[in-house]
Amino acid sequence: MLPLEHLPTLADIRETHGAIAHMIHRTPVLTCQSIDELTGVSLFFKCENFQKIGAFKMRGAASASLRLSDADKQKGLTTHSSGNHAQAVALSAKLLGVAAYIVMPENAPAIKKAGVKSYGGQIITCESTIEARERTLKQVQAETGATFIHPYDDYNVIAGQATAVKELIEDTQGLDIVVSPIGGGGLMSGTALCTKYLNPNIKVFGAEPELVNDAYRSFKSGTFQHNTRIDTIADGLRTNLGDKTFPIIQSHVDDIVTATEEGIISAMRLIWERMKIIIEPSCAVPLAAIIENPAPFQGKKVGVLLTGGNVDLGALPFR
Repeated sequence: MLPLEHLPTLADIRETHGAIAHMIHRTPVLTCQSIDELTGVSLFFKCENFQKIGAFKMRGAASASLRLSDADKQKGLTTHSSGNHAQAVALSAKLLGVAAYIVMPENAPAIKKAGVKSYGGQIITCESTIEARERTLKQVQAETGATFIHPYDDYNVIAGQATAVKELIEDTQGLDIVVSPIGGGGLMSGTALCTKYLNPNIKVFGAEPELVNDAYRSFKSGTFQHNTRIDTIADGLRTNLGDKTFPIIQSHVDDIVTATEEGIISAMRLIWERMKIIIEPSCAVPLAAIIENPAPFQGKKVGVLLTGGNVDLGALPFR
């Protein structure tokens, strides 16, 4: 695969899907009658919590890393991330037989640090600010020559993330709506592009925590908005949109809805209890948003991307 310098096309997404197949799982789509009855919606959950490293991020990291030249691969991979993307880059590097240098904030979840180490990634700790992450990453690149795999604002990553909804649409029939959570927008961008390519009649919704609703405000205003707080329980969605992801979301997403912190925790517990599967808080945001904003979804067939299941079991938000 050649590196993508342009918006991923359907052909690009299909090529990417084939290329990364040996590095990812084709995850199942599950349903739950009791949650359907509770919400009044026919829900189809794409379970990326069963993906390698426990999250969809493996798709984008595999896509971006496979596009590097052999010379660049040998210098290693690097990124900054508080968790799932960090693990995805570490495992991608392991599968390619090269080094991974992972910049992680000091307050990153212990389970995600342990995951990076288990895949052979070298963790470089920094203060828990965006500035510290970027500064430390530049130092790592200067010392190692490693290639930066961006967590979301990269067409190569977006093409990989798009493969999740490609599988969802292939494995279901007659979806009316697809809902994806939004953090930096990599998954949301890939989801929107691929859905509209495959079936323009399917509506695409984003779901975001109220406390970090930069995407909602940016989408509604048409101008970049930034978060002034990052204290949502949905730790994977604390980032702002990127220069590449925002225009895609503007042009291909039909609407964005938000969820309260209480709703996120309640939806997370509902899935644990009714579906008997582990999901992390960021993963619960789409269901929470559907429950709290029912009108667009009532009586519809809705695909929901369950993005990950890496949870610190010693610090659950419910008992």
